[in-house]
Amino acid sequence: MTYLETAAQFYREVAQTPEVGLCCVQSTPLQLPGLKIPLPMQEMNYGCGTTVHPTELANQPTVLYVGVGGGLEALQFAYFSRYAGAVIAVEPVAAMREAAARNLEIAAQQNPWFDTSFVEIREGDAFNLPIADATVDIVAQNCLFNIFEPEDLTRALKEAHRVLKPGGRLQMSDPIATRSIPVHLQQDERLRAMCLSGALTYEEYTEQITNAGFGQVEIRARRPYRLLDSQTYNLEENLLLESLDSVCFKVAIPEDGACIFTGKTAIYAGSEPFFDDLAGHLLQRGIPAAVCDKTAGKLAAIKPGEIIVTDSTWHYSGGGCC
Repeated sequence: MTYLETAAQFYREVAQTPEVGLCCVQSTPLQLPGLKIPLPMQEMNYGCGTTVHPTELANQPTVLYVGVGGGLEALQFAYFSRYAGAVIAVEPVAAMREAAARNLEIAAQQNPWFDTSFVEIREGDAFNLPIADATVDIVAQNCLFNIFEPEDLTRALKEAHRVLKPGGRLQMSDPIATRSIPVHLQQDERLRAMCLSGALTYEEYTEQITNAGFGQVEIRARRPYRLLDSQTYNLEENLLLESLDSVCFKVAIPEDGACIFTGKTAIYAGSEPFFDDLAGHLLQRGIPAAVCDKTAGKLAAIKPGEIIVTDSTWHYSGGGCC
């Protein structure tokens, strides 16, 4: 079998017999008034973080969810977009589509506000999304794209870019590796399907995103995910995997490169009330201003003694001067 066929077989198995704790989600479950998550959905929460960010979900956006899983995040997205076909879930594995449909029926019984028509489950995959160009506000995927080999990841990211409206958002959660994963683990198709051996480094991951045409990337969270210990995985030393939640905007890439926000700020400490770099960044003396990593580097280079750049917090939700 190809690695994608191995992954499909694996998720066919865990759709039929849920494997609780498969991905060990470290983020606090999203709590929303009047939202009850059925137990089967919780047991099939095969993700490594979250893609549901309430600040991004005003005005009832149309959401395309790639890889429906047990339907948990599709239900959470429907909480914010309560109309027929608001959430389109694309899933290649028939058993997973069936399991998600059952779970959504249970959700309708437990949540008076929810109608199963809000979520439309379609057969398809990340490489050939059954959606017209520029027709959805949000594309989301949780712990799926990390399974793909680099060439296939490129295809999936470009497909997401294709179906998004201008200004639309790709919301993702994936494991990343703190150093390159050895080839012998990358080639283990079962481990890849389990989201343990296909992860890229942070630098490789964000480069793939910007190469696909996304001009702005915002990191919502970065946290420890799994440890590949040296004894079990035949490594020279332990290898830490992290979970990265991001929101990527379909906007033009500036001439000097994409803007990636990781929670850095720039602080002007000079003698004037303000510092203006004449490139759209105005810093008030003593007041931290959120900036993208690219701008942080430029400002620090302009006035290394007067502009302080803080470290990445790996959390950003808007409000910057870029």
